Amino acid sequence: MEKESIHLFLSDIPYGINLDEWDVLHNNTNSALLGSSPAQEGKSGFKRRGKPINGWSSADRNSGKEYEEWCFSWASALMPLMKEGASAFVFGARRTLHHVINAFEESGFLLKDVLAWKKQSAHHRAQRLNIVLENRGLGKEQEEWEGWRLGNLAPIYEPIAWFFKPYKITITDNILANGVGAINTEDCKINGASPTNMLEFGFNDHEGRYHEAQKPVELIEFLIKLTTKESQIIMDTFMGSGTTAVASKNLNRQFIGFEINPAYVEIGNQRLQNEKINLPTDKKDKKVQPSLF
Repeated sequence: MEKESIHLFLSDIPYGINLDEWDVLHNNTNSALLGSSPAQEGKSGFKRRGKPINGWSSADRNSGKEYEEWCFSWASALMPLMKEGASAFVFGARRTLHHVINAFEESGFLLKDVLAWKKQSAHHRAQRLNIVLENRGLGKEQEEWEGWRLGNLAPIYEPIAWFFKPYKITITDNILANGVGAINTEDCKINGASPTNMLEFGFNDHEGRYHEAQKPVELIEFLIKLTTKESQIIMDTFMGSGTTAVASKNLNRQFIGFEINPAYVEIGNQRLQNEKINLPTDKKDKKVQPSLF
């Protein structure tokens, strides 16, 4: 690929939290990983057994470092392809995002902000501690811990790390030279007000659900509109079911996408051909080639 040709990197990368086989980015040392218990059968969330935060063994404690090394392996290859001043939005998990930030900064990017995408709802599983104690026959302790749970608060938001590639001249001169570096707050107003770093977008009624980590098209469109102009090039190296491609097409941007799973490649191409596109009237006559790869 041509160096300094990408205007925006935007990707919902694997989080390294063992969501599925594609999300195991460390040397797995326990056969229980991604298994399931009878209590998990038929559930839409928490379908597979993850690795507990405390770890199974000392070797498992290296998973964070291994995830960071994996992020660096492709972030360092991405760096030369980006235009100076170009943004990179990287979705991540609350527990592993710091590894992404470390890897990107080591690759030469600078962290601009961490946005928060507030979801409409959140899968939540926190066991009642009194029930666990009751099953152990600990009646006194059961009463003492009534109302307490094992787990976390409901995860209602996901972080989005916002990086940019450093530039050698003033920001204004860089915008004039490379066409990136400014933010389009006028077209990204929410209820008439300038946007904040708390983003609240949900799935529209017409959106199909194809991937368990899928993000709303409207959310991806917001990030694209905020940082790019029409015909500029968006890159997503973990395309999944093609949401970034669909959003790019909707907004008359060019895109480059990569996806390792052939089934999702097919879904992405079908979405580009068939998914309902809500374009403003004055842009419906403009064409963007609907091809994912």
